[in-house]
Amino acid sequence: MTDFARQTVVITGAGTGIGFAIAKALVQQGANVVLNDYDQPLALDAARRIQQECQSPEAGICEACPGDASDVAFIRQMIDRAVTRFGSLDIAIANAGITIFGDIFTTTPESFQKIVDLNLRGSFFLAQIAAQHMRVQGKGGSVLFMSSVVGHLGHPGLPVYSMTKAGLEMLARQLVIDFSPLGITVNAIAPGATLTERTLDDPTYIPIWSRITPMGRPATVDDITHAALFLVSPASRHVTGQSLIVDGGWTSVGVPPV
Repeated sequence: MTDFARQTVVITGAGTGIGFAIAKALVQQGANVVLNDYDQPLALDAARRIQQECQSPEAGICEACPGDASDVAFIRQMIDRAVTRFGSLDIAIANAGITIFGDIFTTTPESFQKIVDLNLRGSFFLAQIAAQHMRVQGKGGSVLFMSSVVGHLGHPGLPVYSMTKAGLEMLARQLVIDFSPLGITVNAIAPGATLTERTLDDPTYIPIWSRITPMGRPATVDDITHAALFLVSPASRHVTGQSLIVDGGWTSVGVPPV
């Protein structure tokens, strides 16, 4: 994988799970990472753990920036901080997202707005503000959205969440128009069932998803991380406006988790 030495990265929702794994891998490969999470103690601990575990001379720096990734003023402050601290911004990863289960008959306006604000609004304005900095810098960059397989196939209880994830993939295609002349790539990853702290709390998760996933197991966070690092590296400099599904083949067969 490409060396990320001296690259500056902002990644939201990275206190645990996929975001944490991506942040750690980037630091290991030399990037300076501003790690965001809404939970302040979690963000501080995540950055501390990454810094402790990545102590080679080639490793970058990881700094926590706790805050609400749906708040446009905070997003601007976070990116300004990254640029001030490390001198530039090269990669922005909109990983923060929220899942609230409920069918269309039970979804409240409050839960609808909460999902849309973080999943769509936060991702949109992270991309906008990051690209504004990249345009001034004049050396291109990369923006990555975190979608989901439920942006491709329906899933019980996730009408709003799936809508936002499909919307992110359309946004990646749309932003090609504005970003390509600036040398900025914009893509999305759509993870399938993935083993994280949250999903491992469910004892039925691995058996169910191993049975219905053609490759015979759920994804690990490393599976998603490898795809993410490719899409924000120079190795994918001619890949833009794309959505990469990482699901062990699940969307090819579409067996529901029942």
